Amino acid sequence: MNDFIAIKNIQEVLERKVLLPTVVLWNRLEGRPRTKNFIRALRAEVRDPLWMLCKQWQTGEFKGDDAGSPIFAKVHMATTELTKYQPGDATAQDFDRSAPLEAIVEQRPLPYNGQQHILSLDIRLLMGRQWLKYLQSAGLSALKPQYLQHAGYRITEPDPASRSDAFLTAHPAVWQSFSALAGRAVDGANLYFYLKADSQHHAYDGITLANDGDKTTIDDLASKFVQWYEQLFYQPDQGQNDAWLPQQLEYQFAVSAPQHGAEKVMTAEEYYQGRLDWYNLDVDPSRQSLGANNSSPVEGTSTLSFFPTAIQFEGMPNTRWWTFEEGKTNFGDIKPDTTDINKLLLMEFGLVYANDWFLVPFQLPVGSIADVQGLAVTNVFGERIWVTASGSGSDENWQRWAMYNLTVKGSDNVRADTSLLLLPTVPKIQEGKPIDELWLVRDEVANMVWGIEKNIPLATGRSKPGNEAGREFFSRLESILDGEIEGVLVAPEIPESSAAIRYQLMQGVPENWIPMIPVHLDNNNREIQLQRASMPRIILGDPNPPEKVKPRTVLLRQGLDQQPPQPYFLHEEEVPRAGIQVTQAYQRTRWNNGQVFCWLGVKKQTGRGEGSSGLAFDRVKPANQRLRRALRG
Repeated sequence: MNDFIAIKNIQEVLERKVLLPTVVLWNRLEGRPRTKNFIRALRAEVRDPLWMLCKQWQTGEFKGDDAGSPIFAKVHMATTELTKYQPGDATAQDFDRSAPLEAIVEQRPLPYNGQQHILSLDIRLLMGRQWLKYLQSAGLSALKPQYLQHAGYRITEPDPASRSDAFLTAHPAVWQSFSALAGRAVDGANLYFYLKADSQHHAYDGITLANDGDKTTIDDLASKFVQWYEQLFYQPDQGQNDAWLPQQLEYQFAVSAPQHGAEKVMTAEEYYQGRLDWYNLDVDPSRQSLGANNSSPVEGTSTLSFFPTAIQFEGMPNTRWWTFEEGKTNFGDIKPDTTDINKLLLMEFGLVYANDWFLVPFQLPVGSIADVQGLAVTNVFGERIWVTASGSGSDENWQRWAMYNLTVKGSDNVRADTSLLLLPTVPKIQEGKPIDELWLVRDEVANMVWGIEKNIPLATGRSKPGNEAGREFFSRLESILDGEIEGVLVAPEIPESSAAIRYQLMQGVPENWIPMIPVHLDNNNREIQLQRASMPRIILGDPNPPEKVKPRTVLLRQGLDQQPPQPYFLHEEEVPRAGIQVTQAYQRTRWNNGQVFCWLGVKKQTGRGEGSSGLAFDRVKPANQRLRRALRG
């Protein structure tokens, strides 16, 4: 026999093949009909049985032992539960099991004020209507006119001649909404903020009551009103830090559970995908605890016995040749892309290894960590086999592969963590339209980063394209300026010139393009970070100094609404050449007890490449071009 074809020691070849992993392996033989008549193909005729026997001998199949089916299993399981949660660098707190973890991590404060005017008018009106319903149900509907005219709770009509109200009057839909609701609706958000600011504040402050006994009734209604709102929207309390890191545009949090008298700390340093599960967390051996020890014991071990059952699913290939599978699941119709590794794994499991899996049921509570201490399986031959975890060994072993296992942070040669983490998350979340959409792109010509506000929130609670909103606001400022100088100043006449060219000091950019300029880190001459800056808003004929164009998205206004305003810095490495897209939208889901949770969350994804703002200085332009009133891109 040819030495090239014959393999003297197949076992040695297979062991050496482990060092060079490959997927170029055939796993089974199938009949392939070449005609439309399947009668002969279904016979499964074998022309050369000796060839098949030789292949079995070549692969060492004759040396294999028949494995018995498992009939009995005993599992020893150690479990513990999550007890602490730490958002970012804030103080650790007790782990809350009454809400999904996505809502706890992603929650952001709802925007009610910004850009020198109120926001989220739709939620304000919703809260105001709810308060009036409470008054009506208590027989106090006569107090409605007083709440409508109360200085702290009434909706005021914007002044069309005021520059401070230009954010409202620049957009016709917003202006119409405020004008229609002025004096006719109650601002429920201001009432809520007034009640939460001080325990001595009452909802009847500034209201004339016909009977002093109504104060107790109104106080009860106010407590009911606050509780209703806090159940309606899930958001961090005032003064409480959330897990959002503006300088990195991602969430960061940590959870821990008691284990062997100490704590097992798991951290998520880069969560921005909008889908939270075990793969977002890593075991952090450098952190021993998140705070004071929890006194309640949640650790435990249990040993249970089971009868293993074979896994069954629709479309599962049958082991018998003449038995056909159900046609509900067609694995042959799956068309995975080159990057769909999960689909390929599912197909391989369903078509090749489906009959090799057995189920040993073990129920675990949500929010727990389970570690199999031991698994003993008894087969039909009476043999008792000790089963170890397939992913055990060194965490740094490059040949190690396992699913649903946590990664240990660092590069130390430590033992792999084979525990199973069951996070209290939900499988499905409804996401609304983005109220904030920010694109961060690199401009290599201008050598800077731009924050493009693709969608900005309006005062009514809806959003609008940033470029359209910027043009409307600029036009509104021009009209206000025309009204201010009408009859007072005479517009200067521009003398005619016979020159063929003209000089332009600077070419502007749209108002929704916010510059992020590079600045050095403190006490560092090499590393840089990005700082939010402003472009001047130049309106020809305006006697006032040019104002700075400020961002209108909540994501980019970080620190602007504080007193005094704070600068905003962004890590330079967070904006790759492809750019990033950051969106903020309302999320809604239902928890395991049927309760509905609504919160405001942020997601981040890869952008669409570089961009060019067109920003330029000291330009020579043809003189016959039309002069604009402002420098706009």
